[in-house]
Amino acid sequence: MKKVLVSGAGGFVGARIMAQLAGRYELCAFPKGMLAAADETAVAELVWHEQPDVILHTAAISDTGYSEKHPAESYRANVQLPLWVARAAQTVGAKLVCFSSDQVYAGLTDIGPFAEDTPLAPANVYGRHKLEAEQRVLDARPDAVLLRATWMYDLPGYGLPIRGNFLLNLYNAALHGGTLRFSCRDYRGITYVREAVEQLTQAMELPGGVYNFGSENDCNMYTTALRVCETLGIHPEIEKQEWPRSLLMDGSKFRNAAGVGFADTQAGIKHCLREYGLE
Repeated sequence: MKKVLVSGAGGFVGARIMAQLAGRYELCAFPKGMLAAADETAVAELVWHEQPDVILHTAAISDTGYSEKHPAESYRANVQLPLWVARAAQTVGAKLVCFSSDQVYAGLTDIGPFAEDTPLAPANVYGRHKLEAEQRVLDARPDAVLLRATWMYDLPGYGLPIRGNFLLNLYNAALHGGTLRFSCRDYRGITYVREAVEQLTQAMELPGGVYNFGSENDCNMYTTALRVCETLGIHPEIEKQEWPRSLLMDGSKFRNAAGVGFADTQAGIKHCLREYGLE
């Protein structure tokens, strides 16, 4: 049984890794709160002590607005920390799987979907930091796997931490009122987090490199929201916007390398609803 060390084990993704993959791997985690204050030496010592076969690095500051206002804090969490983990992984020979983000595609003027080798110039601090982290991690640990993840969603349950997300936001707006705004010129995939966790079993076996990681989507976010509301039979107030953005990703590299791919956005949402008995 492989030993897997998880960073961010108390977070949205990390907690689901600890729950879903239990029994399939020997799971251990960085102590809660450690990485917020640790230096590179402390990270290296913990990795050396645990001697993992695989490190799943999910810890990050993923709030794009917060990163914009606190760039130094974002740089430490989103560039320096994954680099420290990569160097530590190198010393013990551990496979590193590290989460990046679809925000690296922010600022592109085409609709996409974009492949991993698309020339990039991210339009926000978070995206720039994630792109730099990809490059520096691969320099330190060439067989590392960098996963450009989409916006992920889940519903409350299983005793796991929850945060605002696409599906939950629609439910809350329908239950409590309020207006949601989606653009008919905004394109991106959104992914059921529990499906993403399952796909990590394949990601651990991939050759080193960058992979788009998540559900693809065949329509804009305004239309996506309307489709999901129709599926759910709910009627929140949705305001149509016109601002442009595309974070659409081409998932074929991961699909071809792993031999399995993600459900598309609409199918993923239906899968989520079935698991929660809501379809």
